[in-house]
Amino acid sequence: MKNGIVHPTPKDLGYNFPAEWHTHRATWLSYPHDDSYSWPGTLQNIYPYYHAFIKELSKGERVCLNIRNEGFKIKVMEELESGGIDLSTIDFLIHPTNDAWCRDHGPAFLINQKAEKPKVIVSWRYNAWGDKYPHELDEQIPGLVGKFLDLPVYYPGIVMEGGAVDFNGEGTLLTTTACLLHENRNPQLLQHEIEEYLMNFYGISQVLWLEDGIEGDDTNGHIDDITRFFKPDGLITMVEPNHLDPNHAILEANLKKLKTFRLLNGRQADIVELPMPDPVVFEDQRLPASYANFYISNNSVIVPLYRCKQDEQAMRILQQCFPGRKVVGIDSVEIIWGLGSWHCLSQQEPE
Repeated sequence: MKNGIVHPTPKDLGYNFPAEWHTHRATWLSYPHDDSYSWPGTLQNIYPYYHAFIKELSKGERVCLNIRNEGFKIKVMEELESGGIDLSTIDFLIHPTNDAWCRDHGPAFLINQKAEKPKVIVSWRYNAWGDKYPHELDEQIPGLVGKFLDLPVYYPGIVMEGGAVDFNGEGTLLTTTACLLHENRNPQLLQHEIEEYLMNFYGISQVLWLEDGIEGDDTNGHIDDITRFFKPDGLITMVEPNHLDPNHAILEANLKKLKTFRLLNGRQADIVELPMPDPVVFEDQRLPASYANFYISNNSVIVPLYRCKQDEQAMRILQQCFPGRKVVGIDSVEIIWGLGSWHCLSQQEPE
């Protein structure tokens, strides 16, 4: 044991976390319910858009829904069926949750096709972004999924969230110091110690650190709102042309730093700039609206839209980045009141 890491780790055994564009067996979601804290007073408004997300996902892969109880399951099945969703493509699991953010509380799936068990789960500790919200049910989800799928589950014992990291599938992980070095996550660990955990339990060899996240992001700077891999040597990064917007300096600094990065092969990644949407404000609160919170499904790239002129431009740029998939926009104005969008809500399970 070194720095609390128990060996053999997934990396020792040849497992790695694949890129999001790797073929999925399924996408996991935690269905929002009346006790969800993220949409105070507006929960009913999100369901048409959330169901549209499920419908799009179900066209190319299974959708696994964590549902709070049997009574709620019946209601959800009725609503999905009335929305034209083929229920044979959906698995309904009675896995109670505090809220819907499956990217952060869901299982991290790693694969090794040569292993006796080609797939395993890593269950990081989850503290709702620094004990900001209830999370005792959410933290149990990876273990429950492991039991359902009969997969081994590893427990690193430190706090980590899926939205804090992004992967190129060839050994590189991208994250931010604002999030992973924040005192409300793992104050007992230094940066190089956190890197050791990331390498051992995600099966990667390189960690690249950006700095700050965007305004309105109460996760303290998740990477999936600012910069994402779209191919092994390609990055999409948000930029804010308006010099008066607080995101301008943040995103300009991130872009400058991205240009200094070199991948494991020694090359600089191709960088595609994506303009931010107009600010989305609700009840005097700036929300973390960003096109970077797209989700790469088997058939499509599902993009949050914000009812502004940049929507069309974002769709066009992303379509150029993903020529093999259809880019599908789904209105996210109601969803973003919960401080996240399609990527935050979903967690892919690779084949």
